[in-house]
Amino acid sequence: MRHFFTLLRAELWKLLINPSTYIAAFLFLLIMGFLFQLILLEYANDPKEESPSVTFFKLFFVPVFFMVPLLTMRSVAEERASGTIETLMTVPVTATEVILSKFCAGYIYYTALWAFTGSFHYLFFSFVQEDSIFDPYPIIGGYAYIAISGTLFLSLGIFASTMTRSQLIAGIVSFSLVFGFIVIGSYLDELALLWISQPAWVDQLAQHTDVIQHSRDFSSGIIDTRAIVLYASCSLAFLFLSILVLEYREGGA
Repeated sequence: MRHFFTLLRAELWKLLINPSTYIAAFLFLLIMGFLFQLILLEYANDPKEESPSVTFFKLFFVPVFFMVPLLTMRSVAEERASGTIETLMTVPVTATEVILSKFCAGYIYYTALWAFTGSFHYLFFSFVQEDSIFDPYPIIGGYAYIAISGTLFLSLGIFASTMTRSQLIAGIVSFSLVFGFIVIGSYLDELALLWISQPAWVDQLAQHTDVIQHSRDFSSGIIDTRAIVLYASCSLAFLFLSILVLEYREGGA
């Protein structure tokens, strides 16, 4: 791992000088700001007991569907299409260093974008100035979930990018993987009702893979270690698969 930080700095620099980075950031903040405004308008018309922050984090999957493919589809596919990946793999770096540097650069950018949304909550509570509705725990739990789940979603995108040289195909595969994990995982128990006799393991699997419920739990202050183990183990598995694919296709050591 001697060259990891060198590769990481190069990946971060590519993000900083790429105009699409700032376009994606603008669109992300615009969409999340619009959603937060709609939530506040709904609360103004129909007050609820739970904090607007809880509702905000329930909608985390909306930007994830397009942000993860945009962040990861170019990571390996673009370099393979341009031929620079072959040059990179001939220098004394390992496939592990290449994959981890691309993953970490994307993860830093991903978490930084979400960190900027913290200003929404700050402006809201500064404007309202009522201690009765200020509860920091949903905000802390919500951002903790964003950080934990982001490792899995980005590892899915990196894996998709290693499978092809086409950025478009990588983006489609990444979207499909993220969509499948969020939607199918969250509604697995309802899909299982189509079975005549539902096995017990299906119900247990549905409870462990319910992404929407994980988000609700964390934003309500409930830290479920099973969810942490799920995201950590799956992200490590897909990063490992990405390394294997890169070594197999490019002959990395």
